[in-house]
Amino acid sequence: MTDNQTIEKTEHDYPDFLDLSNLPGMDDLLGESDDKFLGEGSIVSGKIVDKRDSGLIIDIGYKAEGFIPKDEFLDWKSANIGDEVQAILETMEDDTHCMPILSVQKAVMQQAWDRFIQKHSEGEIIKGLVKNRVKGGFIIDVGLDAFLPGSQVDVVPVKNMDDLIGKEFDLKILKINTERRNIVVSRREILEEEKSRQRSIIMLEIFPGQVRKGVVKNITDFGAFIDMNGIDGLLHITDMSWGRISHPSEMLELYQEIEAVILDVDREKERVSLGLKQKKTDPWDSVEERYPVNTKIKGRVVNVMPYGGFIQLEEGVEGLIHISEMSWTKRITRASEVLEVGQEIEAVILEIQRDTKKISLGLRQTMENPWDLAAKKYPAQSRIKGKVRNITSYGAFIEIEEDIDGMVHVSDLSWTRKINNPAEVLTKGDEVEAAVLDIDPGQKRISLGIKQLEEDPWGKINEIFRVGDTVKGRVRKLANFGAFIQLNHDIDGLIHISQISSDRIDKINDVFKIGDEVETQIIKIDVNERRIGLSQKSIDNSVADHSEKKSDSSKVKSSNENLEPGAQMVDIGDIFDNAIEASEHQHQENPDSESDDKIETNKDSV
Repeated sequence: MTDNQTIEKTEHDYPDFLDLSNLPGMDDLLGESDDKFLGEGSIVSGKIVDKRDSGLIIDIGYKAEGFIPKDEFLDWKSANIGDEVQAILETMEDDTHCMPILSVQKAVMQQAWDRFIQKHSEGEIIKGLVKNRVKGGFIIDVGLDAFLPGSQVDVVPVKNMDDLIGKEFDLKILKINTERRNIVVSRREILEEEKSRQRSIIMLEIFPGQVRKGVVKNITDFGAFIDMNGIDGLLHITDMSWGRISHPSEMLELYQEIEAVILDVDREKERVSLGLKQKKTDPWDSVEERYPVNTKIKGRVVNVMPYGGFIQLEEGVEGLIHISEMSWTKRITRASEVLEVGQEIEAVILEIQRDTKKISLGLRQTMENPWDLAAKKYPAQSRIKGKVRNITSYGAFIEIEEDIDGMVHVSDLSWTRKINNPAEVLTKGDEVEAAVLDIDPGQKRISLGIKQLEEDPWGKINEIFRVGDTVKGRVRKLANFGAFIQLNHDIDGLIHISQISSDRIDKINDVFKIGDEVETQIIKIDVNERRIGLSQKSIDNSVADHSEKKSDSSKVKSSNENLEPGAQMVDIGDIFDNAIEASEHQHQENPDSESDDKIETNKDSV
């Protein structure tokens, strides 16, 4: 019997009531086992077979039923026995329930992720709802959670980030990470693309002179940047107001909507210059009509500099009061001595330069010029009384009235004395009387003279003194070449050292002391040079020759003949000048010297 015959016989030997035709074969059994093999992380379908307090029992067609915890359901009451569910197999068996653990929420997320990947790709535009803030940005609902970085929210800083929560925006997918299952989106890129598109359109439309709306995007020290639908225009601080502002924040604030004038357009660099003040007429265009020269105005001090103060006449129009125009009489060194910021004052328009936008103002012109009054009050030849306010090497300043001084030059102190410094006869604070010689209101000068209070004695010197007269006087000064003797009418005469005695005298101090009273004879009078020569030696010679009477002219000649060589009175003026210069030079080299060569002064007589 063959093998085939054996098999056929065997098949017909089964009882008739057994139908084996529907039994699955080995291949079918193996295939079914493969289908029923479940792996963790896979999505399974099942039916709810039991609802317990802790969760649901799910028949997933496995040898063991699966368990879904109660907290997996947002609506627990809606879950009923017999309902079909899909869930992810998290673990085949846990220690608590000893059965497979399923997750409905993760299945939903997985399915949503799979649908998102199939439907969307990077660079695509989608809609998303801002759910909540997290560190560094926002969580966005795009069908599943996506991340929106804070830097990708807007093209400008967002003032209040919380205001975005609950709002829906168009977003661009920047990145999809399938391994980490995260999505990064951007709103900024959409805005920038839109701005770029609008910028191209606007750059073709705008031109200088247009008025455009915009939003203040940023404020700096030098100006503000204005967003005009994608184009940033610069509004410089100098183009914000015709008036004075120190910082743009005085006129603008962030996100403020304004209207500005297009001043300039650089289409190649896409730059736009804006102006606010250009919306109004330049106040300088008609400034000369509104503020004629010599008119009085009122204004407010807006700035004080050392050299003057700036006065605002109106918005955009300012004038300068220079320190030289603040007082007729006082010497102002800093404008802050008179003005302070915020002060309301009156001033007079002195000059207007419309092209350079400069106005010169005067403060003192609002008051009567006291020098004009002084010219009327103190005419030439009139007399005044005042106090010595200051003394210099060339003269003394006499206060005639408050803030008005006159000057007495050193040459106008005395008709008869050679005064080198006013301090020889005047002291600060002295009350003196003087004559007005000249007054110049324009130069603010009054020339005074003290000697002009009296008649010049040299005008009638020949009536007072004659050559040959014997006179008495007091020693006023000593010099190495002789002594100055104070005579009547406060006139000084010089007795040369060679005219004191027939004997040789080496030092004048050996003969005279300051204040000594002496008797001398006049041997020379020089009216032009205002000098008188004296001699004691000639007195002795006159007594010896008394018997020989001669004329006055012969007396003078004989006196001159008795002078020692080089001491003739014809040179007495030169002797005087040279001696004074030598004395001053010696004093500079040795100011502490008390030698006999130094000129001594009778301070009591002064």
